Amino acid sequence: MSIEKLLAPINAFLQCETPSAWIEKAKQHENLAIILIDHLICELKAAQSAMFLIRKYAVDKESGDALLAWLKPFETLIYKREGDWRDLVNQNKLSKNIMPKSDSPYGQDLIDKMVLLIKEELHHFYQVLEIMDEYGVEYKSITPCRYAKGMLRHVKTFEPDAMIDKLIIGAYIEARSCERFAKLAPHVDKRLGDFYISLLRSEARHYQDYLTLAEEIAGHDISERVSYFAKVEAELISSPDCDFKFHSGLPA
Repeated sequence: MSIEKLLAPINAFLQCETPSAWIEKAKQHENLAIILIDHLICELKAAQSAMFLIRKYAVDKESGDALLAWLKPFETLIYKREGDWRDLVNQNKLSKNIMPKSDSPYGQDLIDKMVLLIKEELHHFYQVLEIMDEYGVEYKSITPCRYAKGMLRHVKTFEPDAMIDKLIIGAYIEARSCERFAKLAPHVDKRLGDFYISLLRSEARHYQDYLTLAEEIAGHDISERVSYFAKVEAELISSPDCDFKFHSGLPA
């Protein structure tokens, strides 16, 4: 499928484009390291968020522990700076089959979609580490930007509405990531540009997986809530932002 066809539904879903000022700043060589490091963390956060949803809403403790063990070497590398990143290529596997709780009507669908998403995000995490190694970019701790937190503060406090809100937010984060890969690709060297396009191709359906789950679990029309978060997301992307990151807003 062509890039234009992949992007058409994503661009229709998002309420605004990435500001050209963000692209101008992102393509400056001195900002490559912060873009790659933040992208790396975003891939891990995406895996963590998907795993949180499965553990909170769909599985028993034994399955939840197996999921945590799967993620542990990736988290240890980032948060404790322990281990060799090259070893992670063989770590992206689950130790057991994950079974839904018997009282979870949507558990299997949540597990199926989110486990596949986690595998892809962790694979991409490893690929970003490969790119960082090639470009001589060393990992360092950075503060998270306002983007995800800015949306999460609007999540309702009661269930299942809280879960539905988190799934909608997941959809926006995935869609925006794909839009930014496409925006960045023409402005970086061929190796990095090809990588961003490959990520766009493999992650383009993620936002739809999140939306489908949100609709199934809600059991009613969620378009009003989707529109609400569309406005929140667009405001975060188009308003001035002092902190330059992969999902940051208009450079202040």
